[in-house]
Amino acid sequence: MLSYKKITELVSKFIGKSKVLKYGMNLSPMYRRTTAKVIYISEDFKEIKIKLPFSYKNANYVNTIFGGSMFSAVDPFPMTQLMNLIGDEYVVWDKAAEIFFRRPAKEDLFADFIYTDEEINEIKKKAQEQDEFEIIKSTKLTNKDKSIVYCEVRKRVYIANKAFFKEKRKKRENIKT
Repeated sequence: MLSYKKITELVSKFIGKSKVLKYGMNLSPMYRRTTAKVIYISEDFKEIKIKLPFSYKNANYVNTIFGGSMFSAVDPFPMTQLMNLIGDEYVVWDKAAEIFFRRPAKEDLFADFIYTDEEINEIKKKAQEQDEFEIIKSTKLTNKDKSIVYCEVRKRVYIANKAFFKEKRKKRENIKT
């Protein structure tokens, strides 16, 4: 089966990678079910914006946005965005997540995912020095003007130097046999 990553690489040869990811996410069954939409991805991948509209499709028992919809709307981005920013010399995986609900939402929600040049450089430097480590990336779901925070999602992301990761995996497999 072709992975989303392989499809992205293939189609990116014809249109920009940021457009492929934007439209690919919005068309993919896994993300469509969240009811959220990717509304913007910068060409350099440093910024992504999503919208989670309030609708009957994500309303819970008390007619507010279901917490699972909030979480799944932001779930894929800290990892996939970072993978696209730092390149194939690194392994990037989601490790854990926490969600903190601040108030019930009865309006459209918005989230921004931003990596700065400083963060990217620090991550690459750490991967060379430490081989593997984790970061916490925090995202807030807010109203349109960002004046109200409805929830915060913190993702723990694992990053490793790819050569180190392959060697570690090989050692682990040798121990099992």
